Amino acid sequence: MAGLVLSGSRKQTLDDSVQEISQDGRRVAVAINAGILAREIGATGRELLVVVDAQGRVIAASPRMRGRAPVRFPPPPPGDSRREGRICKVDAPGGPCFLIVGIRVGTGADTKYVYSLTPEPGLLPQPKLALLLLIGILAGTSIVAYGTWRSVGGTLRPVTDIRRELDEITATDLERRVPVPARRDEVGLLAASINATLDRLERAVARQRAFVIDVSHELRSPLAALRMELELALSAPDETDVRETLQAILINTDRVSAVVDDLLALSRLEADRNFPREPVDLTELADQEVLRRPFRTQVTVLAEGAVTVNGGRSELSRVLTNLIDNADRHAASEVTVIIRMEQPSTAVVEVIDDGTGVAPTDRERVFERFARLAEGRHRDAGGTGIGLAISRDIAEAHSGSLVLTDRLDGVPGARFVLRLPR
Repeated sequence: MAGLVLSGSRKQTLDDSVQEISQDGRRVAVAINAGILAREIGATGRELLVVVDAQGRVIAASPRMRGRAPVRFPPPPPGDSRREGRICKVDAPGGPCFLIVGIRVGTGADTKYVYSLTPEPGLLPQPKLALLLLIGILAGTSIVAYGTWRSVGGTLRPVTDIRRELDEITATDLERRVPVPARRDEVGLLAASINATLDRLERAVARQRAFVIDVSHELRSPLAALRMELELALSAPDETDVRETLQAILINTDRVSAVVDDLLALSRLEADRNFPREPVDLTELADQEVLRRPFRTQVTVLAEGAVTVNGGRSELSRVLTNLIDNADRHAASEVTVIIRMEQPSTAVVEVIDDGTGVAPTDRERVFERFARLAEGRHRDAGGTGIGLAISRDIAEAHSGSLVLTDRLDGVPGARFVLRLPR
């Protein structure tokens, strides 16, 4: 801005200087045409005026230019009587370079040239204006800088408070929150977002702690049973039935292994849901699961034919295993697996048992990790407590769903419904 003002001021000074020397030259030209040209010209004595003839000889000059060498400046072009410009190599007082205006008077041998000069203005032709402008710029810059400092300081002060509070929050102190400024600007929204993140983190940590406690409790029972069997065998080795003891140890070892396998599957699923996918025939998968090992009850698979989905084979196999095992533990005498197409884009797997069923208020609780209903604890002694939770997570990882509903025939029992997009 200051540069534009100074540039405009200098241009105006140049234009005024050229106009002034042009007027001086025109006055001398009028005197030449009137035949009253004196050898010394100039009204104030400060002008720089020179008149030369066609041969370049000085025939008149202002007092300050008298006795100096002739001015060498190109004459006006044909068709024009005036030329203006800038000249530096000239014998004249006042500066190394000058603004010059040349005027041609007459024609032929009587042609004369009037040159009017003035020292070229510097970069700051008006020092007072430049000084005032500099003072104004400094004052304006100071005001803007102070206002910016106050504004930025007021804006960043809440950021300092937020940072200080975040530095003091630890894993054992997650209930603390950062202060939220009264103004709902970007900093206020940032503080609210941080508090929302801390809320989610606190819930996740609390869930993780509860999960660790549940895992410890779940593993304690089989480990305690293992220890008891070993202590009894050591205390009375002659009275111990080795086969029964080894059988009991094997059962508890299988239970620990099942819990560890489910924990490993759960951790893998939570760490990465982008597992390899391929076309999987649910009917074939269910048949393989039923034929793979014996069950306590009669397990029947009813299917309309091949029902194929795109998913993880091992993950979907684990879902079917968990659902059939759960139904087998709670069924009275039979388990039915129905596989069908509900719509052209949805595959449905129903696992139905003829047990006592689950009350509507408890149907979501069965999908919680290590959740066991009081009524069915004795029946669910062989489960790990997280099979249904893993099954729902796998279904959701396939963009599907898993719910527990009533049987359609009105008899007691439970019906798990798995829906998967094809």
